Amino acid sequence: MLRQPFAIRMNARLERLFPEQRLFLRSSTETRFIRLSPRTQLVAVSGSALLIGWTIIASAILLMDSITAGNAREQAERERQIYEERLNTIASQRNEAAEAAQEAQARFAAALGEVSDMQTRLLANEERRRELDRGIEVIQATLRRAVKDRDAARDQHRSLVARLDGNTAAGTAAPSAATGALDLVAQALADTAAERDGMEQFVAEAETRLAEMEFERQLLDERNDRIFSQIEDAVAVSMKPLADMFSDAGLQADSIIDQVRAAYSGQGGPLTEIAFSTKGAPPDAETLRAQTLLKQLDELNLYRIAVQQTPFAMPVFGSFRYTSGFGPRWGRMHNGTDFAGAHGLDIHTTADGTVIFAGRQSGYGNLIKIKHAFGVETRYAHLSKIRVDVGQTVSRGDHIGDMGNTGRSTGTHLHYEVRVNGDPVNPMKFIKAARDVF
Repeated sequence: MLRQPFAIRMNARLERLFPEQRLFLRSSTETRFIRLSPRTQLVAVSGSALLIGWTIIASAILLMDSITAGNAREQAERERQIYEERLNTIASQRNEAAEAAQEAQARFAAALGEVSDMQTRLLANEERRRELDRGIEVIQATLRRAVKDRDAARDQHRSLVARLDGNTAAGTAAPSAATGALDLVAQALADTAAERDGMEQFVAEAETRLAEMEFERQLLDERNDRIFSQIEDAVAVSMKPLADMFSDAGLQADSIIDQVRAAYSGQGGPLTEIAFSTKGAPPDAETLRAQTLLKQLDELNLYRIAVQQTPFAMPVFGSFRYTSGFGPRWGRMHNGTDFAGAHGLDIHTTADGTVIFAGRQSGYGNLIKIKHAFGVETRYAHLSKIRVDVGQTVSRGDHIGDMGNTGRSTGTHLHYEVRVNGDPVNPMKFIKAARDVF
């Protein structure tokens, strides 16, 4: 009973909204019509509205997806361009740093050569100074003898004059004998006066020569002092960056130098003591200064040897980019630094050492291990070709292999490791420490 009035009311409303329509279909022989009830019209309108709404919504979704995809592609393209620009900037900075390092290394070598030249000049000047000292001592001894002889001649002259005066006062009893004695005395006086004048001239010349040699010695001392100061400044400027470089790399500079000194303990040549006293007298301040400077030069030379034996150099010289650093990666520890580059790119050893392994090893692929001094070992993995043999001695910068993609690798690159006493350390510590020096 309740449904029927509701249905009637609904039909009445539908009839008011959608009055009954008739669609006539006329042919040549007859005319027919289709009756469209309110319900049919409601269904048709609803269906059309749903279809139009769905079409609008679908079009909007597709349009939004297209806009979003376009923005994403543009964003990805922008990020790619930014990344490429950043890589180019980093590569440019790396090339500039490499050129600066080569120039600094050349300047360092030139400075060492200049220090060596100044050391040679210093030793020559020191030898010249010792010769001048010996000459001054000889002249002073000769001058003392000349003064002594001059004084003796003067005494003899006074004695002869006194004797002559006495003989004159004694009278003229024996005129012939007195005359002969007087001639002898006059001759002796003349000889003594001539010898005295010669001695005085010799003394004057000796004093002049002594003054000239003393002035030359002062000039030589001033020159030596300037050379000392230049060498001391050069050594001080060169020594501190080297010590800081080892410290930044996590190595004890004093321990490194002690190890190098123990391995290169031979002495001789210019690094022996400049001078020493045979009379037991302590060395003077200049000698102590020279000996201290020579010890510093010896220590600087030990630093140079230690630098050659420590992996401060880059393993790759050509175009490359860093792809993975030292540290945790994908839940595991990555014990080195990865350098990505072209297949076959030259790989160089970073320090002097001996090849202890050259072959294939599990995930490393083609691997080279080089043992260096101070308990340091370097590893070069994923190589396409190995160019050294086990037991071979290599120097820093030698071509030891080619970049490849062997072993557990996702692309062509070099996996470079540095181990100290068997423990892996970050290779970039050594590379960055040397970047500020070379």
